[in-house]
Amino acid sequence: MLKYVLDIVDLLDDPQVNGKTVVEYLDSVSGTEGSSAKVTTVIGEQGSTDFVMVRIPGARGRTSGGDARTLGVVGRLGGIGARPEVTGLVSDADGAVSAIATAAKLLDMRRRGDVLPGDVIVATHICPNAPTEPHDPVPFMGSPVDIATMNRHEVADEMEAVLSIDTTKGNRIINHKGLALSPTVKEGWVLRVSEQLGELLAVVTGEPLVTYPVTTQDITPYGNGAHHINSILQPATATAAPVVGLAITSAAAVPGCGTGASHETDIASAARYAVEVAKAYGSGQLDFHDAVEFDNLVSRYGSLAHLQTLGRTPQES
Repeated sequence: MLKYVLDIVDLLDDPQVNGKTVVEYLDSVSGTEGSSAKVTTVIGEQGSTDFVMVRIPGARGRTSGGDARTLGVVGRLGGIGARPEVTGLVSDADGAVSAIATAAKLLDMRRRGDVLPGDVIVATHICPNAPTEPHDPVPFMGSPVDIATMNRHEVADEMEAVLSIDTTKGNRIINHKGLALSPTVKEGWVLRVSEQLGELLAVVTGEPLVTYPVTTQDITPYGNGAHHINSILQPATATAAPVVGLAITSAAAVPGCGTGASHETDIASAARYAVEVAKAYGSGQLDFHDAVEFDNLVSRYGSLAHLQTLGRTPQES
């Protein structure tokens, strides 16, 4: 996996890189079949970005009419670069690198004959010149498009569970270098950390499981005036599927627009974990949440789906 990560870091650390460049790389990895990756260019108020989505069909996946579940892997970020303000690949690019490395590995596995049971849909976006924005304790990476647009292009209806990978270093909450797992979020509910996902992460990293706290405001949509740790759980505002955040973390607060701050071995661990989750989820050996427990909570306390919306304005309340 580290080989893919090194290749992709080199590919993305280029002011001219775009979605087409990434698709050409994935095509080269996948062999004669091609990757079937799609690029969608979206222009926003502060520039443009290329959304890349690739589906890796499973042996018993929904694409072929099978019963194996579909996993979504989202590489979440504002941008891979903040040119012309800073030069080079920024820390925020880790989510994109992880997602593309995951897709490359799965495509290469399929080419060699190691086909997973279920489909896997990988999505991220490529923007080498994203804006930055103020944030405490360190500056955030902004994006040329808003979160709702990102979700439309990165969260597909076919995803039955979503693993969202994002650099989560710009805080004083997670004082650990490596990976940290969030609780499962579904339809406004912050559920308990999946023991199966936690055990698998410990196996992949060879280290004790590290989790991080998720607040109610973290799972509400951007744009409501609330503080968010970052955008890692924003996919949960756009789907009824369970969402888990895999945070690539540091022991010190690192700005998303910082360069020279990406740690390739941590990114490789995140991608390896995504591949292992895809194997287990598609084969039915792993769940993101306890469906019976969730239904019991909703029946007792009601729906919290309103937390997936922008809610009421102060005037309305």
